[in-house]
Amino acid sequence: MPATRVKICGLSTADTLEAALDAGADLVGFVHFPKSPRHVDWETGARLSAQARGRAGRVLLLVDPDDALLAQGLAAVEPDLVQLHGSESPERVAAIRKAIGRPVIKAIGIARRDDLAALAPYVGVADILLLDAKPPADADLPGGNGHAFDWDVLAGADLPAGTMLSGGLTPQTVAQALRRTGIAALDVSSGVESAPGVKDPDRIRAFIAAARAGGG
Repeated sequence: MPATRVKICGLSTADTLEAALDAGADLVGFVHFPKSPRHVDWETGARLSAQARGRAGRVLLLVDPDDALLAQGLAAVEPDLVQLHGSESPERVAAIRKAIGRPVIKAIGIARRDDLAALAPYVGVADILLLDAKPPADADLPGGNGHAFDWDVLAGADLPAGTMLSGGLTPQTVAQALRRTGIAALDVSSGVESAPGVKDPDRIRAFIAAARAGGG
């Protein structure tokens, strides 16, 4: 089995970022979305990005960004990848990818088997597809809600290489997630927190250790 890739998302402090880097996170994510408890302003994002440079892939998460916001984020954070976590169309994703000249992660909300039909238009458009639990209709956040979806809906699905799994993952569920889905790339945010937006270094280390043990 290939080594499991791990992304720790929603990092907002130097010490929790350092914990993720020291533990061997492959990707670290910084959220710029004011409604989120994990939101970082550009100054903080720039500082954290500099700390992570050369040690892990740096991901800037944006929600339905316009061109001005994209430009601000690229200038401030200088990310290696951009994650789009809103309702961006395939056409918009393609335009963003062309404009920024770096890889794009597109999050897709999954709740039922038929939600997988939404993946096809993004294949070959986004560099990485991230399967997240579809948020409740009344949710304020498009992700990071701490909910998992039924992984059995992925049984037999032909998923693109590099697909990432997110949604309600914790150090305790990593092994089961890897076994049941066959996906070898995991994204976690709320599952390594002690409170919304408050990352826990011990949980970060435990998550990455569990991913390495479960996926090689």
